Amino acid sequence: MKCEDYEALFADLIKGDLTPAEREKLEGHLAGCEGCREELASMQMVWDMIGVIETPEPSAHMKVKFQAMLDTYKESVEEQKGLWHAIKEQFGYIRQLQARWPLAFSLAIVLISFGCGYWFFHIGKEGKQEQELQALTSQVHELKQTMMLALLQNPSASERIRGVSYTSEIKHADKEVIDALLATLNNDPNVNVRLSTLDALTQLAGHPEVREGLIQSIAQQDSPLMQSAIADVMLKLQEKRSVNSFKELLKQKNLDQGVRDKIKETITQLI
Repeated sequence: MKCEDYEALFADLIKGDLTPAEREKLEGHLAGCEGCREELASMQMVWDMIGVIETPEPSAHMKVKFQAMLDTYKESVEEQKGLWHAIKEQFGYIRQLQARWPLAFSLAIVLISFGCGYWFFHIGKEGKQEQELQALTSQVHELKQTMMLALLQNPSASERIRGVSYTSEIKHADKEVIDALLATLNNDPNVNVRLSTLDALTQLAGHPEVREGLIQSIAQQDSPLMQSAIADVMLKLQEKRSVNSFKELLKQKNLDQGVRDKIKETITQLI
C-alpha cells in the first residue's frame, strides 16, 4: 500500500473505528514513515481542536423565527402560483375570444394598430409627418399596382382573379392599370377571370376610357355568361352608346337564345 492509502485510514484511526488487523498494519507503516506520522499528528491536532469547540444551544425564539420564514416562503410561492394562474386565465380568455369572435378580435387588432400608427405619425413636426405619410401612401399604392399587374400574367386563374381584386385597393387607376384590365377582359381564357374583371371595370366606369373599352368589348365576348353580364353592366350604367354593339351581336346566328332575349330587352330599356 502507498502512503495515500494509509492516509485514508487516519480518520478512522483517530475515531477508533479500525479493525485490529487494519490498526496493526497502519501502526507498522507509521513506525517506518516519518511523513505519515507528521500528517497523522496534524490531523490529530485539528481533531482535538474541533472536540473542544462548544456547540451553541438554539435560542428559545429560533423555532418561531424558522416557522415565520417558512410561512413567508409558502406565501410567496402561493402568490406566484396565483399570478401565473391569473395570467393563464387571461390568455385562455383571449384565445376564447379569438375563437368565438374572430371578426371582433381582428377588428380590435386593426384599431390598436391604427392607434399606434396615429400616435407615431403625430410625434414629430406636423409638416414632416404629412410628407412622410404621403410618401408612404404613394409607395404602398405603387406596390399594389405592381403586384396587380404581375398577378394578371400568372398562369393560375385564381391568382389572376386575386390580381383583379387589387383594383379595389387602388385609389387612382392609371392608363396602365385600365389597359391591363381591358386586355384581361377581352383575352383571358378563363370566364371566371373575365367576369371578375368586368366587375372591377364597372367600379371604374367613371373613367371615359373604361366605358369606351366596355362598349368595344361587347363584340369580342363569345361566352353566354359574359354576354349576359356585360348587358347587365351597360344597363346599369345606362350606356346608350352600347346599343349599336348589341345590335351587331344579335346578327350572330349561333347566339344563345337566352342571351338573344336578354340583349333585346336591354336594347329596349336603353333606347
